[in-house]
Amino acid sequence: MEVNLISDTVTRPGAGMLEAMMNARVGDDVFKEDPTVNELENKVADFFGMQAALFFPSGTMTNQTGIKLHTQPGEQLICDKFAHVYNYEGGGVSFNSGVSCKLVDGDRGMMTAEQVKAAINPPDFYHSPLTSLVCVENTTNKGGGACWDFEELKRIRTVCDTHGLAFHLDGARLWNALVAKAETPEQYGELFDTISVCLSKGLGCPVGSLLVGTRKHMEKALRIRKVLGGGMRQAGYLAAAGLYALEHNINRLKEDHRKARELGEIWASKDFVSYVAPVETNIVIFELESKVIDDTQMTERLEKKGIRLIGMGQGKLRMVTHLDYTDQMHDYTCSVIQKLSV
Repeated sequence: MEVNLISDTVTRPGAGMLEAMMNARVGDDVFKEDPTVNELENKVADFFGMQAALFFPSGTMTNQTGIKLHTQPGEQLICDKFAHVYNYEGGGVSFNSGVSCKLVDGDRGMMTAEQVKAAINPPDFYHSPLTSLVCVENTTNKGGGACWDFEELKRIRTVCDTHGLAFHLDGARLWNALVAKAETPEQYGELFDTISVCLSKGLGCPVGSLLVGTRKHMEKALRIRKVLGGGMRQAGYLAAAGLYALEHNINRLKEDHRKARELGEIWASKDFVSYVAPVETNIVIFELESKVIDDTQMTERLEKKGIRLIGMGQGKLRMVTHLDYTDQMHDYTCSVIQKLSV
C-alpha cells in the first residue's frame, strides 16, 4: 500500500471536483472577465465579511502580496520564528518587498501581544527599521498545526492599532482552525487587515489561494499580482475547484484531525520518540531519540513499508493527514507504526 503523508497538498481532485472544473464557465481573468473566478472571489470575501478578494496561483504569492501591500522597502515586519513567511517563502520578504523580519521566540509558532509590543522598534529612532506590519500564521505549520487563542489575536490587534501597524494573517490552514475551534470566518474578517487562505491545503484543490481585504487593498493587490507574474487567463477551471471545495470539503476536516490525533497517540507511546507536539488539527510533528534512531533511518524504514513522511530539520519529522488518506490507509499506517521497534 502507498501512503503519502508528506503534506495535505498531495491530494488529487475527486470525481465531483473534476466535474465542476470541466463544467466551469470561463473568461479571461486578466481582464477580470472570468465569471467563475469572480464568483469565487465574491464568495470568499462574503465568507469572511470583508469587501473583496483576489485569486492567486499560490499561497506564497498571496502572502508576499499581502506583505507588499502594507510595507515600504527598508521597513520591518514582526513574526514568530516559525512563521511560514520567514522560513518557507524563499526569502521573498526581502527580495520582493525589501523588508526585514523581527523574529519572536513564541510557543509553537504563536507569540503573545506583549512579545509583539516589545518587538516594535521606536518609530523616532531612525537607525533601526520602521516597524509597519505584524504577520501571524494560523494554523502554524512548524508548530504542528497549532491553533491560536483568538483572545490573544485580539490583544495583538490592539497593539497594532495603538502603534499604527497593519495586521496580516497567513491563513493557509485557517479552515482547520475554524473547524477545530468552532470559530467563524467573520471573527477573523473583523480582526485582520488582510487574510490569505489556501485551497490546496486541506480542501483538496489542485491550485489556488486567495487574498481577502478591502476593495482598495485588492485594487493595489491586482497590480502587485501582475508584477509578480500571477495573472492567469481562463482560471475559472481552477476557481471551480475552489467553489466545490468550500461547499463540500470544510466540515470533513474533522476526520483529518481525528486521524492525526490517533497517529500522535501511537508515536507518543513509543520509547524511541522523545517528543510529540500537541495535535490539534491535521499535522503530527515528532522528534526521535537521536541516540537510538535518527530521522533519516526512520524515514527509510517507513518508506520501505510504503509510508511517506517528511523531515523538517533539527530532527523533527512530520505527517499531515488529508482527504485522500483513506480509512484503510489509516488502519494500515497505525498498524505499521504500532509494530515499530528499535
